[in-house]
Amino acid sequence: MLRSRWAGQLLLALLLTTLTVLPAAGHSLASAPPAAATATPAGTAADPSSVPLPSLHASTTQVASGLRRPTAVVAPDDGTDRLFITEKSGTVRTYHPETGLAREPLLDITSAVDESGNERGLLGIAVPSDFADSNSLYLAYTALPDGAVTLARYRLDDSRLEVLLSQPHAEFSNHNGGQLAFGPDGHLYWSIGDGGGSADPLGAGQRLDTLLGKIVRIDVSRSCGPLPYCVPGDNPFADTPGAREEIWLYGLRNPWRFSFDSVDGSMWIGDVGQGRWEEVDHLMPGQGGLNLGWSCYEGLEKFAGGDCRPGETYTDPVFTYSPYTGGCSVIGGHVYRGRDHADLVGGTYIATDYCSSTVWALRPDGEGGYDQAEIGRTPTQVTAIGTTVDGELYVVNDLPGGLHRVSFEREEPTCRVDRTVQAWGTGTTVDLTVTNTGSTSVSGWTLEFPLALGQTVTSDWNTGLTQGSNTIRAVNASHNATIAPGASITLGYLATHTGDLSPPPRFMLNGDACAIGR
Repeated sequence: MLRSRWAGQLLLALLLTTLTVLPAAGHSLASAPPAAATATPAGTAADPSSVPLPSLHASTTQVASGLRRPTAVVAPDDGTDRLFITEKSGTVRTYHPETGLAREPLLDITSAVDESGNERGLLGIAVPSDFADSNSLYLAYTALPDGAVTLARYRLDDSRLEVLLSQPHAEFSNHNGGQLAFGPDGHLYWSIGDGGGSADPLGAGQRLDTLLGKIVRIDVSRSCGPLPYCVPGDNPFADTPGAREEIWLYGLRNPWRFSFDSVDGSMWIGDVGQGRWEEVDHLMPGQGGLNLGWSCYEGLEKFAGGDCRPGETYTDPVFTYSPYTGGCSVIGGHVYRGRDHADLVGGTYIATDYCSSTVWALRPDGEGGYDQAEIGRTPTQVTAIGTTVDGELYVVNDLPGGLHRVSFEREEPTCRVDRTVQAWGTGTTVDLTVTNTGSTSVSGWTLEFPLALGQTVTSDWNTGLTQGSNTIRAVNASHNATIAPGASITLGYLATHTGDLSPPPRFMLNGDACAIGR
């Protein structure tokens, strides 16, 4: 399962004692631009919502309880409206919106599953397009006796488990990955973590002779020679001596959850970080062979002591956040393509975090970048986001073990932040005007926002400002603590930079998202 870096009092203690600025760093080796820097090709996607992300609010409604450490949720396209939910111990439960959670499991492979440690167990499930006829499911789990990460096909008609592919994973119990999904090409994709431990001790992320730290791609519709599957001929390393032919992407740490956009076929990956950065990657269809950076990079920052190789090209994430936001493990989600909320969040990628429960919304801005916002909270300890056949979102949470339906509504921000940036050499000044657009006074405020990597605040005015990693927490001064409806206050800071002059992309005032002005 995903890795929870810090928890409880330990997390609090570390945050209170390590509010220091990270060293500035960028991709000093050959670095590819973000793989999804271009907008969705014209004509391939339905018109996305034009509602600004800060005007969105996400909420959840619990629809089932009694799950035991659920890890994944999928929907079979068989006309039944069911959801299949995996449990860590090795069972799959069935939920129907009219009858609820079935008492008896759909299947039980607990005798084959090694669930020792927090991150081992039954981790992923995928439903093939021919499920109604084949009655087969695909499962990812850590197997007895030694925790090998394993991909198997389970045939419901005769309760038969057929192992297809296995990767030894005995040294450490964490970083097993576990996502399974069929891509738009019909092939099965499977994520595997780097083998565990801290700082990639096996050096797996950059190696091509192991499936650890990879996303693999195979054809499970047929067999080839002694293999119960085939390696697609266009896999990027199918003809590379010494490389595992199954590899599709490499340089990953623990890609716990990824998904494919059902409209444009692009791939979104949530890769859990080491301790400084959580990241989301967005790749266009067919971009196999990319190196996503680990362990040379964590997020956009050079990783101290990482495995960097001369001449290597790395693909940047499109979104990162630091644990100073309260997060610890990104939970990759889905692009919303449902009907119920299409006018609000159509074409928007939704993700969360295991510790902070923040709902992250990302959307290509049409100019090579991504709009981003915090738009709500999920229940505690969400482990997976799934969709119905019609594209509606559900989440499952680890403890106490529930299934929750996700809803969205429009909720206009009660604040707006206008930004004025002046830059020279290696310095920049940023003036922020915060306007109360709500109907009640704000009495005492805290403004939180991120800076671009390499920006370091050296002084500030009209506020008490603290920088932890790239996260800024600005608290009111005595003379500007109250902001009346329609009124504004100003604050600002002086910062150094290492080349990225981007203004803060999002703001939270007392925990609520603000609209962005100029």
